Amino acid sequence: MGSQHLFERILRIREVEEEQSRRTLEVGLAELAQLELRLRTMQQRERAGRSLVNESASSGEITDRIAGMEESRSASRWAVTLTLRIRSAEAAVATLRQDYLEKRTGRMQAETLAETERAREAAANFRRSQRALDDWYLNRRQSGDPSGDGERN
Repeated sequence: MGSQHLFERILRIREVEEEQSRRTLEVGLAELAQLELRLRTMQQRERAGRSLVNESASSGEITDRIAGMEESRSASRWAVTLTLRIRSAEAAVATLRQDYLEKRTGRMQAETLAETERAREAAANFRRSQRALDDWYLNRRQSGDPSGDGERN
């Protein structure tokens, strides 16, 4: 029974490792999604700044033109920074995904080993019980007790 418990314990450890890896991957994916959302926001701000510059050209408002140019420039700089952070986050997520898949594979292998060990133990238990029944029957026959109740007629 010892090896079966060992395999069950290994399986539980692998399941915990897989769950931790999955959660870490989910956090990484959430961070990546947040960065991508911020990038889209910056791109919208850049477009809004350009739109303000275009509107100020027709209205003649110099302050709106300067504000639009500054908004567009600032958003563009943020977009470049976010793009670099997104690339870094994508690489990290790819690594986390690979780690998760390895943990999942390890858990599945441990699960297969545990199932095999359970089947082996069940077969060994069946053989032991069958041998015990055979011994009991042989002892009963040798003692001359055909009824098997232990009393002689």
